[in-house]
Amino acid sequence: MNKIGLIIKREYLTRVKKRSFIIMTIIGPVLMAAIFIVPVYIAQLEGEMKIIGVIDETGLFMDKFNSGDQVSFIKVEEPLEQAKANMDKNGFYAILHIPRSELNVPESAILYSSGQPNIIVKGVIENTMRNEVESLKLSASGVDPSVLKSIRTKINLLTIKINEGGDEEKTSTELSMALGFISGFLIYIFIFMYGAQVMRGVIEEKTSRIIEVIISSVKPFQLMMGKIVGVALVGLTQFTVWIIATLILVSSFMAVFSDEISGHEISKMKMQNETILQQNGNMEDNAENVNQSIVTIYESIQSINFGLVAGSFLFFFIGGYLLYGALFAAIGSAVDGETDTQQFMIPITVPLILSIALSQFVIQNPDGPAAFWFSIFPLTSPVIMMIRIPFGVPFLDLFLSVLFLILGFFGATWLAAKIYRTGILMYGKKVNYRELWKWIRYK
Repeated sequence: MNKIGLIIKREYLTRVKKRSFIIMTIIGPVLMAAIFIVPVYIAQLEGEMKIIGVIDETGLFMDKFNSGDQVSFIKVEEPLEQAKANMDKNGFYAILHIPRSELNVPESAILYSSGQPNIIVKGVIENTMRNEVESLKLSASGVDPSVLKSIRTKINLLTIKINEGGDEEKTSTELSMALGFISGFLIYIFIFMYGAQVMRGVIEEKTSRIIEVIISSVKPFQLMMGKIVGVALVGLTQFTVWIIATLILVSSFMAVFSDEISGHEISKMKMQNETILQQNGNMEDNAENVNQSIVTIYESIQSINFGLVAGSFLFFFIGGYLLYGALFAAIGSAVDGETDTQQFMIPITVPLILSIALSQFVIQNPDGPAAFWFSIFPLTSPVIMMIRIPFGVPFLDLFLSVLFLILGFFGATWLAAKIYRTGILMYGKKVNYRELWKWIRYK
């Protein structure tokens, strides 16, 4: 064990001191934080007032457009061609032309702009015109539009889970879906990332012949385990730094720009929801529904056992990496260069890719037979079980998944050690599956 510890220390210190590791450890949180910060920042830049010039030849819609904090509608008296020519001069974001139709109720309009109109502007115009056209059609049919508005009802479906003890708790399928998929996808990415590092490290030492010196002092199995665990600690270190630094960056940004973001988001939400709220009738009832939805979401977040999710993520990340790391190390020892790894990579990577491909089916039916069997099969359980956990899994399923993953790791380590001890000192020979089978059978 002392020799394995020395190898772990060597692998860890060698990798964390590399310039590439330091650069990626710094850049990683910046890129991850940018995923959250950049969209908000861009939205802030695009939050200025959009002035829309309206040429309404029908005379039906001009008074129906309500100006807000981001979109303002101004009636244009000049002809269309002249209005288009003076669009930039007059400070218009776009010109809305509603031509006179042969039909009693027009159903089309044209929006002229110097660039691609954003989705908010289009949504406001389409919703306003649709509401007015529907009202006109209802009136023509002898139906009072206010009656139709009064019978429109939004159904809020509340999901409550009853556990084995008979206790009830509110849940959110959407929240569980998002948390499960993100957790499974992160494990998928990190297994590939750090497993490939193990394989490249073995190939580099083998081709440089340093391995011959190392093998004279330690057993091949000790070398393989030390390398796998050392890279795992490097991965955990980098992952921990990424998470902490990303949270600090995002929290700092939100703290500095909280007032601007809040104002912008409130304005945006008011603009997007104004027409919908008007359609549903009573504004106070809608406000009450919104507040109730917020309370429901908060209670759903509280219902998720984040301690179990975090602990399971850590276990399946480490367990999945150790299992695949052993297999990647075996591949690295069997070849002379990275270009020769493709034929052996396919059988190993297919289960991982399959687990991501099956994720949508697991999300749709997390308690189904396919979800169960793939969540206990060691090569797919790190991803599939993490997708299932936020939905709540029986203790037996989780126990079987953990047990088979541990057994799978020992089996993969035994198999990899058989290949590693022979292949690590073999040079210049093209290895195939028949040759690997011989190595496995060596006493």
